[in-house]
Amino acid sequence: MSRVVRIGLVQSACTPSREHNVAQALAGIAEAAAGGAEVVCLQELFAGEYPCQAEDHDRFQEAEAVPGPLTELLAAAARKHGVVLVGSVFERRSAGLFHNTAVIFDRDGSTAGVYRKMHIPDDPHYYEKFYFAPGDTGFMSVPTSRLQVGPLVCWDQWYPEAARLTAMAGAEVLFYPTAIGWLDGEEKLHHEQYESWDTMLRSHAIANGVFVVAVNRTGREGALRFWGASVVYAPNGQRLVKAGHDTPETIVVECDLARIEWSRTRWPFFRDRRIDAFGGLLSRWGGA
Repeated sequence: MSRVVRIGLVQSACTPSREHNVAQALAGIAEAAAGGAEVVCLQELFAGEYPCQAEDHDRFQEAEAVPGPLTELLAAAARKHGVVLVGSVFERRSAGLFHNTAVIFDRDGSTAGVYRKMHIPDDPHYYEKFYFAPGDTGFMSVPTSRLQVGPLVCWDQWYPEAARLTAMAGAEVLFYPTAIGWLDGEEKLHHEQYESWDTMLRSHAIANGVFVVAVNRTGREGALRFWGASVVYAPNGQRLVKAGHDTPETIVVECDLARIEWSRTRWPFFRDRRIDAFGGLLSRWGGA
């Protein structure tokens, strides 16, 4: 039996103006809903320019509580347009304690779930460990009125274990709000880096028999040129849609959740998992 859900992706280019960034996100939600979207996902930390290119204490002023003014705007948008909404915020949990957080709203504007990014990178121009504590929510599936949402965030997308545990929790679609791009001076690596990212997303869909949605920002911010290319993969690895690299786009794509059962009965990876032999995954390396 068909279980079609229309999912909207809002890929944007951010500016130094928080007011502008929030307004364009709300406009993107409205555009996606007008195009038939029942579920909408925004990019990572959509309300501002990516804060982690330098270790700057002033950037902590951009964080706010959850719930707070920004999540209230998102809740109102979900309620106004009758959509399930995945939003990404710079959360101030307490004095000196901050998270990179995805908040899921149901169609009535209620908060369905909160996920705090589990894997925190520390690379040139991605100094997230300076800003964010690792998440403590664990990997989850968030029940909503339209589907089971599997919230993950950006750097989480490189970890098969994160995708697996989220799928095992019951998620039907893995959502990755994302901020990833090319660094100046690495032009020779551009194609390889993008292809690796895209391959990982596709592999999560295939290995877990789920839909995968990644919504990445686009545009230049400092030394980073975000590569856009927001994408949706079906459980068999079919690419359903892909945004351009360099332009803001709002896309709506139909996802038939019945394909999950179809794929898992043809490729029964969950049936054949040797759970008796996976204890080594709890070690940092080599069983020790």
